[in-house]
Amino acid sequence: METYTAMRHFADSWGLAAMTLFFLAVVLFTLRPGGRKAAERAAEIPLKED
Repeated sequence: METYTAMRHFADSWGLAAMTLFFLAVVLFTLRPGGRKAAERAAEIPLKED
């Protein structure tokens, strides 16, 4: 089997599934309870004076 064809079949099946799971994990992590407070603290870091 040709290398390109094998990689293409992998990307079409398991690669797509992995990217979908990663996307859902990022969305769920962003929208988790308590995430707003952590995001607000992180957003204020550049504005704090030393």
